[in-house]
Amino acid sequence: MTIPEACQLVLEAGVMGTGGEIFVFDMGESVKIVDLAKNMIRLSGLTLGKDIEIVFTGLRPGEKLYEELLSNEESTLPTHHPKILIAKDRGVEDSNFGAIQRLVDSIGSSDNMELVEQMKMLVPEFISNNSEFSKLDK
Repeated sequence: MTIPEACQLVLEAGVMGTGGEIFVFDMGESVKIVDLAKNMIRLSGLTLGKDIEIVFTGLRPGEKLYEELLSNEESTLPTHHPKILIAKDRGVEDSNFGAIQRLVDSIGSSDNMELVEQMKMLVPEFISNNSEFSKLDK
């Protein structure tokens, strides 16, 4: 998706909004980073393997190969625009408000493991692949 396309969708979603909606955009097909890098090299007038190399370094701690926009328990509702959807979230249970308050209260704490553990109780489907917090994954 180009920047102008993204801006247009944001503006259109802003006009559609009545308050409290979460809009999800259909951003088209995924693009591999290596293909993007090759195109950028070519468009810069350089030659891959001659002027510049691509080095694969692997994932750094906390990096993921893909992003999830919604959890498995959430879905989307259509709008009149085919590329703008409204997220239908699962809502917040009253029992979670205490957990949220405990999380907010402990933000000043230096115990990041405890903070992430509390966040994972609120969002159990969150997986901390490739990080020190992955031992908390269920």
